[in-house]
Amino acid sequence: MQETLVIIIGAGTSGIAAAACLTKQSIPYIILEREDCFASLWQKYTYDRLHLHLRKQVCELPYIPFPKSYPHYVPKKQFIEYLHSYVNHFNINPLYQRTVELAEHDEKGEWRVMAKNTASGEVEEFRAKFLVVASGESAEPRVPQVEGLETFKGKVLHSTRYKNGKPFKDEHVLVVGSGNSGMEIALDLANFGAKPSIVARSPVHFVTRDMMYYVGVLVKYLSFSTVEKLLVIVSRIVYGDLSKYGLPFPTEGPFTLHRKYGKFPIIDLGTVKKIKSGEIQVLPVEIESIRGNQVLFRDGKSYTFDSIVFCTGFKRSTQKWLKGGDDLLNEAGLAKPKHWKGENSLYCVGLSRLGFQGAKRDAENIANDIASSSSPTTF
Repeated sequence: MQETLVIIIGAGTSGIAAAACLTKQSIPYIILEREDCFASLWQKYTYDRLHLHLRKQVCELPYIPFPKSYPHYVPKKQFIEYLHSYVNHFNINPLYQRTVELAEHDEKGEWRVMAKNTASGEVEEFRAKFLVVASGESAEPRVPQVEGLETFKGKVLHSTRYKNGKPFKDEHVLVVGSGNSGMEIALDLANFGAKPSIVARSPVHFVTRDMMYYVGVLVKYLSFSTVEKLLVIVSRIVYGDLSKYGLPFPTEGPFTLHRKYGKFPIIDLGTVKKIKSGEIQVLPVEIESIRGNQVLFRDGKSYTFDSIVFCTGFKRSTQKWLKGGDDLLNEAGLAKPKHWKGENSLYCVGLSRLGFQGAKRDAENIANDIASSSSPTTF
């Protein structure tokens, strides 16, 4: 059994941000990570062309800015380099290959965490006064159940296994999911000479990087609703009517959709141009079933594909191991609105769907709250 003041579950970007903030306050902690590296989503499960979609100033972790030499939109390789220097600077040393199986607040008023050491096979016990859930919005890849998927004869993979479009040259590839990952992977496939089709069942907003930058500027002077209306007008001018391509304009604004349903606007990096040219086909209907390499859709049409890439998001596993926390997290394992602190000294970081800025704010709030509620002798 190991005891400390704080246990952090998860060594993704949110977890290491929390660790850095605790270190700044000289608060002892243990950080448990199920993978064999920190920020595993970035280091192991992202595609090659990925860049930060927002400018680097709003994606920094607490206390350390990006190097001035980095471009506005930091590429994956440089972001990982930044994370390595960040971890080294704060001497963050997660316990890797620890899969949490149980976290409960016991009669002693402590958090008891049981984690399987997947390297040794042993189950280890950890105890702390405070528990920080940093297991991430992108915890476990989600692939929907599709009738007949097991009969498909080509390659089937989740976006976390996609690296680039080189292996798919000249193939007909079905991309399932029209979020930012789906749209960018479809673009990448087209750039490598594949023939991608993307399933886009719901209307989406397209914006550019510059539009999002000016949104951040304008909200300092105008109301959020006014900025949203301006963004919608500019988007319509820039992209025109995309309904004839299978992409009708949403009836609600991009920020409203994000607040209500967690849907982000699509930051367009060239996908719309490929859609208009016919290099990317949009299929605005649901998949009915799969028979071999034939994919049948709800409108009665069917198409033949060589590969399928599921860009269908993630699910959280928190509810499997966390006992309690209903006041903090919803059924999907995400933070309830404006929540970062729950009962019984339970916290969460990076689960509010507010990106790096939200996680940074959570991490700072948590460290300050723990510092103010603990006596110096506790440290």
